Amino acid sequence: MHIALREVHDSDLPVFFRQMNDPEALRMAAFTHKDPADRDAFEAHWRKIRASDDVVRTILGDGDVIGSAAVYGEPGEREVTYWVDRAYWGQGVATAALRALLAEVRDRPLYGRAAADNAGSRRVLEKCGFEISARARGFAAARGEEIDEVVLHLAE
Repeated sequence: MHIALREVHDSDLPVFFRQMNDPEALRMAAFTHKDPADRDAFEAHWRKIRASDDVVRTILGDGDVIGSAAVYGEPGEREVTYWVDRAYWGQGVATAALRALLAEVRDRPLYGRAAADNAGSRRVLEKCGFEISARARGFAAARGEEIDEVVLHLAE
């Protein structure tokens, strides 16, 4: 599968909304919005990030919208995030998309976070050169409880 990134189009948002409301994906991501099914909040969030200086991209797989990837935050504290449709998990999509994003965004350091039990997301970050630099606990809205998370760091 050919993976590419492009700027987010309005027509991508309904796909993102559907992806970000998949119950299994929500549980795995853990740290989500309080109510991911709130369409108005979703639209407001995407208006805000698309108007910001954040780098936000649509992930395409053979031309189809299959997720999103972004770098956001203040210089020196910028973080990466990504969301891939569950139908494509385990196929190298997130790793390829993150590598493409890192080639586009040369700012360093960068950080990534994942639920400690989200081995797939941790592997993606580690394959892209991130190393675990801290552990924390935080409230995971998608799980309704505090959970452990790992913070990963990319220095180069």
